[in-house]
Amino acid sequence: MRTVIRCDDPEVDPYRWLTSLVLPRPIAWISSVGADGVANLAPHSFFSVACAHPPIVSFTSVGDKDTLANVRATGEFVVNLATLAMLELVNNTSARFAPDVDEAAALGICVEPSTLVTPMRVTDSPASLECRLHSTQTLGDSTLVLGEVLAFSVREEMLVDGRPDASRLRPLSRLGGNLWGLPPDPVAVRRPVQPDEIV
Repeated sequence: MRTVIRCDDPEVDPYRWLTSLVLPRPIAWISSVGADGVANLAPHSFFSVACAHPPIVSFTSVGDKDTLANVRATGEFVVNLATLAMLELVNNTSARFAPDVDEAAALGICVEPSTLVTPMRVTDSPASLECRLHSTQTLGDSTLVLGEVLAFSVREEMLVDGRPDASRLRPLSRLGGNLWGLPPDPVAVRRPVQPDEIV
């Protein structure tokens, strides 16, 4: 037995169903700067990898948010990894601050210069992706933003054998409603290359 929720039902809010069923969703804690020089820091949970070569990540702005306006104006942004230790700060930056307010400054979040782009990166974030705008696409009430990654900035203690280690990064994720996902318990499973390697 299943309950079927039709998206064309005017009483149905697809957003609530999407965010409750597409789980877990990684968080792009995005720092950006507007044309007026005002910095912005906000979490976006519609975030993923879009292409490997060239390296491109994507996030979706549901509505016209300050992050989207800044990225369109300057063509740059930084994705900062959100961790368990930063849960309260990440959540607080989701509040509806006025466009002329720098969330990091207002909340006492330490930032530092990025290497290749103007937006600052979050100092305590274990890893940041410095991005240049590739393109945007309007999808209904939302805008898909594609950004080419120019540089990865990773704290050395997060690396094992030269690669980021999930158990050290301890990333947060978003679930439905007010629920957040805690850092996962990683499980290593060898991927079969050929069907005869399946066990």
